[in-house]
Amino acid sequence: MQRRAFIAGVAASTAWSSLGRAQQAVPVVGFLNVASAAGYSNYVAAFRDGLRESGYVDGQSVTIEYRWAEGHYERLPDMAADLVRRQVSVIAANTPANLVAKAATDTIPIVFTTAGDPVQLGLVASLSRPGGNVTGVSQLNVEVMPKRLEVAHELMPGATDVGLLLNPTDPVRAAALLKETENAAGPLGLRLHVLRAATETEIDAAIAEFSRLNAGVLVIGADAMFNSNSALLAKIALRHRVPTIYQYNEFASAGGLMSYGGSIEESYRWAGIYAGRILRGAKASELPVQRSTTVELIVNLNTAKALGITVPLSLLGRADRIIE
Repeated sequence: MQRRAFIAGVAASTAWSSLGRAQQAVPVVGFLNVASAAGYSNYVAAFRDGLRESGYVDGQSVTIEYRWAEGHYERLPDMAADLVRRQVSVIAANTPANLVAKAATDTIPIVFTTAGDPVQLGLVASLSRPGGNVTGVSQLNVEVMPKRLEVAHELMPGATDVGLLLNPTDPVRAAALLKETENAAGPLGLRLHVLRAATETEIDAAIAEFSRLNAGVLVIGADAMFNSNSALLAKIALRHRVPTIYQYNEFASAGGLMSYGGSIEESYRWAGIYAGRILRGAKASELPVQRSTTVELIVNLNTAKALGITVPLSLLGRADRIIE
């Protein structure tokens, strides 16, 4: 009996050990984001698609640990530290969560998404040779801010003023956007009004203030919190009768007047692909930063009519999509 019990115990121990190894074999991806799950559901889906393209299916061959700051940027350090303590296999993070993640670990690979210049932000040493434990995907959005301003000026050529909405809780990106916009406004002869908002109440107040100036077009600066509230931004702008242009097509699709920029979904798909490659053994330092070069101009004619604006044929002729 004692011998049989011993054999049974060894068998059970071996089974549990095998089960433990099987469970440990499933890698964990930490998903650190400054926005909310509700506002980023389509981008999460794109990230999962990218993982799937690399051979990883969420809930089967990989587990994703989500950390949402819900617009509270001050929560990011604790969230990043938690993912590091859990020893996740890779961390996917947007701006400025990616900078927080980089500060939290120099060993766990980090895949970023950003609308800024990754080198200027301090994420990587260079685009072709990132070095360290960080790589990712960047969009041509800060760089095309001057063109976005030109489009806004073309929409309302008689306007001498333009507004820029920034999120002050991300000062690094806000400063870069402000610099690019100031450099572009001068040659166009435009006077720039800078508005700052980090909450729904502040956004409403800022756009209401701009509407009283009757100044022209409001340009919305790139920000994750703004991304997750495209519909809200479009609704507030329409209520205050402010012509507005943003970078992503989700804004125009949600009722915003115009959008000119790249695709967030494409960026998150590539981030998922890179995360999968790293899980398969690739080193972040050897994966060049992907640059999303697709830029689209989308015009919402329904909103233009509601605002009493006639969109120039020159703009309509260049639009990649017109919403009617």
